[in-house]
Amino acid sequence: MSMLILASASSIRARLLREAGVLFGVRPAEIDEDALKASLQAEGTGNEEVAEVLAREKALHVSKASPQALVLGCDQVLVCEGKLFGKAHDLAEARAALQLLRGKAHSLITACALVQNGTELWRCRQQARLWMRPFSDEFLDVYLKAEGGTVLGSVGCYRLEGRGAQLFERVEGDFFAILGLPLVPLLAALREHGVLPR
Repeated sequence: MSMLILASASSIRARLLREAGVLFGVRPAEIDEDALKASLQAEGTGNEEVAEVLAREKALHVSKASPQALVLGCDQVLVCEGKLFGKAHDLAEARAALQLLRGKAHSLITACALVQNGTELWRCRQQARLWMRPFSDEFLDVYLKAEGGTVLGSVGCYRLEGRGAQLFERVEGDFFAILGLPLVPLLAALREHGVLPR
């Protein structure tokens, strides 16, 4: 059986893998995501491709230190009205982002890549569409106070598996992918590459 390394500090991705019965180690990729994103945009990379490139780069970075392992890199980007949103750095940024997303639809693009010995073996990209309801400023205050710093861990400042569900009036797409991991196709790839039994 191949050894799997998750190149992500995401607790929800780790939880999804663990609950699906996957054995893995964790080694977050230490790359400057904001700088790489800005560079990709300057080169004209489409919003949909940004998540794929970032997922691959994270996996490649960790693969250098553990070439024999199968490394899983993941990324997620949010696009609303053509604008690419990153993670908020503080609660003021989170408030501003949620005010911009309020009452609108946005796309959440989730990508992951499996790399071994510096070679990409598999990749997947899924897109979900989410509609935020036109919530009040009072609700936003209560939401941010209750969630606190946890909103800084996700690109849309919400956890759909938690209180963030209250932000929405409609959601279309794979639930696992919205949480950050296209789990069903990933499990198939892990079976293919010997991490899981067939």
